Amino acid sequence: MQFLFSNHVLDTDRRELSSAGRVIPVEPQVFDLLVHLLENRDRVVSKDDLIDKIWGGRIVSESTLTSRINAARKAIGDSGVEQNLIRTVPRKGVRFVSAVVTQLRSAGAEAAAPAPANQVRPGLPLPDRPAIAVLPFANMSGDREQDYFSDGISEDIITALSKLRWLFVIARNSSFIYKGRSVQIGLIAQELGVRYVVEGSVRRSGERIRISVQLTDVSTGSHIWAERYDRELADVFALQDEITESIVAAIEPQLYVAENFRAQRKPPGSLDAWDLVVRGLSHFWRVTRQDNMVAQALLEKAIAIDPHYGQALGVLATSHIFGAHMGWSDMGSVVPVAERAGLAAVEADTEDAWAHHGLAYTYLFERRFDDAIAEFELALRLNPNFSFAQAFHGVALCYSGRWEEGDLAVRRALRLSPRDPSSTLYFGIAAYAQFIGRNYDEAIRLARESLRQRGDFVGGHRVLTAAAAMAGYDEVARTALQELRRTQPNVSLAWIESELPIKQQAEREHYLEGFRRAGLT
Repeated sequence: MQFLFSNHVLDTDRRELSSAGRVIPVEPQVFDLLVHLLENRDRVVSKDDLIDKIWGGRIVSESTLTSRINAARKAIGDSGVEQNLIRTVPRKGVRFVSAVVTQLRSAGAEAAAPAPANQVRPGLPLPDRPAIAVLPFANMSGDREQDYFSDGISEDIITALSKLRWLFVIARNSSFIYKGRSVQIGLIAQELGVRYVVEGSVRRSGERIRISVQLTDVSTGSHIWAERYDRELADVFALQDEITESIVAAIEPQLYVAENFRAQRKPPGSLDAWDLVVRGLSHFWRVTRQDNMVAQALLEKAIAIDPHYGQALGVLATSHIFGAHMGWSDMGSVVPVAERAGLAAVEADTEDAWAHHGLAYTYLFERRFDDAIAEFELALRLNPNFSFAQAFHGVALCYSGRWEEGDLAVRRALRLSPRDPSSTLYFGIAAYAQFIGRNYDEAIRLARESLRQRGDFVGGHRVLTAAAAMAGYDEVARTALQELRRTQPNVSLAWIESELPIKQQAEREHYLEGFRRAGLT
């Protein structure tokens, strides 16, 4: 049996671990540990299980067990800090979390030899999740000493993308073997076993720098996304962080769109859990009552296939609370459903940002403000480029009375992902933050921008109604209230008071006063 993962091949028949055709020396005990983790990658393997399987139940010290796990990580290019392949689950054990392809070894097959530099190695099969490689960015400055910057951008993008648990990211040491080589992108994708490739170039001219980047779906040959960044070269490392953040935040939603398009072309009976999640997300982001219901149905099908799918459970919790937040369903009935899904999500995958987002959003509407903010912050530590979590962290801060911090959070979301399908929500959240700060004209401007993008967005109509009334623009407020009643027929002062989790009584009264002045009863 052969296990293929992250440009490695583990051959149980030959008891060999190799990468790019090079055999990696591994101690027998460490090899057995790797095999056991790979064979049981669908679950967390407890320390007792490892001791029983690898040491035959003999007493083994904690330090010995830790050293063998660290040796296994080192052999496959992982580390205890990154944990991209072997992840420690606190108080439970360890789990192999990278995508794996298995295949039977052909009888009499010889071990793969390193390919000559002018030849292409045999292709790897695609894993069961979207796979992406980030090629080393080309240094177009003509100064080899500038390689550190272009290499650093590529490495930081790889690290940031690796935080997206749903994505299979080729390790740096594998993608960087193409540095300085002229190889067709299709052949690179075939060798690495990926569908998506990120390429880029860096050109410096005096104190300015231009970075060009593009994302390609190699299976179709189409460019999914491309962008150019022109910056002043002041603090090199701060610039590197800013560019990396911008690129990763832009790439993630484009990958979701591409994967949804792929899933739409599959026969309904062949959809797996991942296909159902991306299809569910595509409906969720349309921000309509009907699409939210469709999203929930698709997510429930994904969970039926994989009951421990943390992301699916987290998105399901989010969609339930979001629907009630928009006034499409009763908050009292959906909170218990969302809480079960959110808790199950975190239990299934404590490292998934969507899992913590779903639980955070649920806690917010249970009026557990500190718990909600803590969960949002955890989601953002797991994925700092998660713009949706940034924005709803802003919601939690605003409802908790910390509107300046909430305003900063949602503006960061807008900067991270200006082309995000959820940006209409972000403008609505920013408008509410400005309303709390008594900046009514700015709140009106942001609410109108939200409604310019989506004329039926309930949140935009709410803030526009209240802000216009408080600013004394009576006609604007009356018109906005008519539109609000059209998009949310059940809206009333009682609904706003009971359903929206505004922590401070004074702020709740401030919001209600705006609606009273507009004529809401």
